[in-house]
Amino acid sequence: MTGVLTFGETMLLLAGRGAVTDLDAMGVDTGGAESNVAIGLARAGVDATWIGRVGADPAGDRVLADVAAEGVEVVPVRDPERPTGIMMKERLDGGRTRVTYHRRGSAGAALTPADVPSGLVERAALLHLSGITLALSDTARETVHAAIVRAADAGVPVSFDVNHRPKLVDDDTGRSYYRAVAAHAAVVFAGDDEARLVLGRPERDDDEETLAHELAALANGRAVVKLGSRGAVASIDGVLYRRHASPVAVIDPVGAGDAFVAAWLAADLAGASPTATLDRAADAGALACTVDGDWRRPDPAALGLVDVTGIDHAVHDRVDR
Repeated sequence: MTGVLTFGETMLLLAGRGAVTDLDAMGVDTGGAESNVAIGLARAGVDATWIGRVGADPAGDRVLADVAAEGVEVVPVRDPERPTGIMMKERLDGGRTRVTYHRRGSAGAALTPADVPSGLVERAALLHLSGITLALSDTARETVHAAIVRAADAGVPVSFDVNHRPKLVDDDTGRSYYRAVAAHAAVVFAGDDEARLVLGRPERDDDEETLAHELAALANGRAVVKLGSRGAVASIDGVLYRRHASPVAVIDPVGAGDAFVAAWLAADLAGASPTATLDRAADAGALACTVDGDWRRPDPAALGLVDVTGIDHAVHDRVDR
């Protein structure tokens, strides 16, 4: 077995500094959680395959070209009846980022089990899934569960990033979706708020260590809780690991969680220790905050080599999506 397989919706991204009502122009890019992870894996030297359903339109052309240009093997599904989804990202006053989706009836939301070709899951070293796909549509959710069954039959481990999107699914429905997948995962990633959601106690103020251990118990012994500007904790086979956040000057926080996951998976697949794995993930997540765009390549010199006096590191925790 070789490489990591993932699938999910990637959209055309329009981004600007300021509210869209005040802008004369926005930059054009692309972004999607699963393709972001695939790009991070490819940059780390891991074979990565991404399956994406896009419209037969220029936006779909751009999505496929961007992901393929980063070294990811792209398995495209072109939908002549539905458009490629679009999202807008606004950098607002006070360091807040607002993401708005225009994906209702999109090609990506129409993902079906037939879009995952025979043999791809079975040949993978790892199948990576996101909670976003679970929330897109009934057929997209069926695709996730069909892939899990295929992975189990082939002995392929599954990684799962909760990636809760309140604009796509309510908390109670999302919890049922996420718990069903987490029970089949070899490792689960979640923010602390997402971990509380999955565990069914969003109002309780449990510490991060407890969240990590109990999320790991729900899965198969391994869980990573991403804490943004406060770092990350991991529960690996009953042992707790903690890592502080790497100091950087934050430019764009969106995509940092995906970069974190990609680096963690790459290091884990290479046999690194949990401590080294968490170190690499934290650095990758921090570096992703130093560039515009969900997946643009950062300069490693931005890590710990800047004067961060007075910088609000919590800025990358304030994302409305």
